[in-house]
Amino acid sequence: MAPQPSIAKAAFWMALSIASFLTMSVAGRETTRVLNVFQVLELRSAIGWFMLLPVVLATGGFAAMRSQRLPLHIARNVVHYVGQGAWLYALTLIPLGVLISIEFTTPIWTAILAVAFLGERLGKARIASIVLGLIGVVIIVRPSAGTINPGHLMVLGAAVCFGISLVMVKSLTRTDSVVRIIFWMLIVQSAIGLVPALYEWQNPPLSLWPWILVIAFTGSASHLCLARALAYADATLISPMDFLRVPLSALLGWALYAERIDTFTALGAALILCGNLLNLPRRRPRPAEAVAAGP
Repeated sequence: MAPQPSIAKAAFWMALSIASFLTMSVAGRETTRVLNVFQVLELRSAIGWFMLLPVVLATGGFAAMRSQRLPLHIARNVVHYVGQGAWLYALTLIPLGVLISIEFTTPIWTAILAVAFLGERLGKARIASIVLGLIGVVIIVRPSAGTINPGHLMVLGAAVCFGISLVMVKSLTRTDSVVRIIFWMLIVQSAIGLVPALYEWQNPPLSLWPWILVIAFTGSASHLCLARALAYADATLISPMDFLRVPLSALLGWALYAERIDTFTALGAALILCGNLLNLPRRRPRPAEAVAAGP
């Protein structure tokens, strides 16, 4: 039975989701100061699976996690893993506010891919959102200003991967629950990331373990909280709240790392967010689609 709509409950779960995403960004930066990206991803997935276990047991156990669409789960998580790796690596190269701003192009790539692979219509609003988003990226990256920061390209690639992942998740939500999708996400990504993680493995220092546990917890909690928010309200309410991640991440970067956001980045971010507003879905999304909303 679907929950009764509630703006207060949606806002509460959305606040927790935003807090989890922002905390994960800080934890990701702190852990990648010491460990390579592949090891961080492996620890996140492996520990996150054990953290998810109580939720799995409370929602039917392992029997409820069986899926008839395992090949699609694998394909989706290969793409998502690449996106997560690129996102984490970009986190070490560019300011938090810039990274989150470019990451918000994900819905734009999703719109393009949905037209190509799901047969969705490309209306005037979507075309305008794509154009605004692309102009915003060009303003932030500014290829004519000289050398392009590789961090910009990495997070842009991550956003494209997240867009592909979301298109696949839209298909998976027809048969699978949010818990089942996250369950297989953590298993598949633990498996495909094991070899590259072991290649340059080093024992994390004791002081780093709190950050490792934080990134493992928030990696799943952010998506679960977003899914809960979508269960109580439409995306037309939830998505504008999620846009708060852009100024909040810039504020966090300034407070913790003395990062500054220039005028061009602010203008580009504003155009990307305007494009997202035009691209808001006209239907009530399935909560499980929140699984592919980001890293």
